[in-house]
Amino acid sequence: MVYTVDSSIQKEILEYISDPYVQAITLLIGSFIIAKIIDYFITNLLRSFVRDTATSIDDRLIDYLHRPIYYSILFFGWALSFQLADLPLTIQNPIISILKTILIVMWSSSSIKVFIDLISWYSSRDSSTKIIQKRTLPLFNNLSQIFIFIAASYFILLSWDIDVTAWLASAGVLGIVLGFAARDTVANLFAGIFIMADSPYKKGDYINLDTGERGYISEIGIRSTRIMTRDDIEITIPNNVIANSKIVNESGGPHEDERVRITVSVAYGSDLDLVKRLLVGMANTTEGVCKTPSPRARFREFGESGIVFQLLFWIKKPESRGLMVDEVSMKIYKSFNENKITIPFPQREVHVVSKDK
Repeated sequence: MVYTVDSSIQKEILEYISDPYVQAITLLIGSFIIAKIIDYFITNLLRSFVRDTATSIDDRLIDYLHRPIYYSILFFGWALSFQLADLPLTIQNPIISILKTILIVMWSSSSIKVFIDLISWYSSRDSSTKIIQKRTLPLFNNLSQIFIFIAASYFILLSWDIDVTAWLASAGVLGIVLGFAARDTVANLFAGIFIMADSPYKKGDYINLDTGERGYISEIGIRSTRIMTRDDIEITIPNNVIANSKIVNESGGPHEDERVRITVSVAYGSDLDLVKRLLVGMANTTEGVCKTPSPRARFREFGESGIVFQLLFWIKKPESRGLMVDEVSMKIYKSFNENKITIPFPQREVHVVSKDK
């Protein structure tokens, strides 16, 4: 048995299907379904393949990218549906521009996260010839954010049909004016780039400046560097000041441990072997002194009033230098007293000769 459809019904169906609003709604629903299917594929199937890999960087990349991909497919379908619905341009264009702006912001945010994770992962790899290292991470992080921000701003202007050429010309003139008006700020920006490239210190290092500031590096920015002092006071120093200062990085070098020296004199005639044992013993019994490298005592010179020794030991935290010197010096003095070892001090004998008149 063959069923036939009345030509009038066929005509109504064709008219219904060809209706632009029906096509627009169908496209809206279709784009939502396709976006959901692709998002499911990325977040579930693709994640199952990378779950057992040696690194977690691929898992984080999926977390960063699946949402922008989902909304890109969804908004693309919406934009086409608005065009099929033949909405007035006064309504259609602003809506499409808003969708483009949202996508640009989402992709920019995800791109920053992806770039920072990738360069952090690359910097953690063992290689002596790599360009990106832990010390230069702030430079690449800041430059990537600036570049992505500029690119995002450019594409947002294009999405709203703004003449970028005229803006660039105006920005060039404005840049020259601001360059003269804000010379200090520009100097700080360039100094910040040079500091990040040269990396005389990194976040967490303990530094001393010839201007008197000292403390841990809490933040390295393009314009300024922040130092946290031992009094829990954060000091913000313009990068131009730091770039022109002498920097002593007590956390620098191949080892982060810092060596401390204590100089002490003993009287001539003292038991030198006992002196060495006592000095090393006082350092070994002080909490906060490193066991490796081990403390050591060195004979330095024959002084005017006594024999000069120097105790050398290492500490983990540079800011505890004063405390360690205090504790070890107190122990040395008490130990010398108990063992009858004299700590000499300069003395002068004055002979008064009376002359009879």
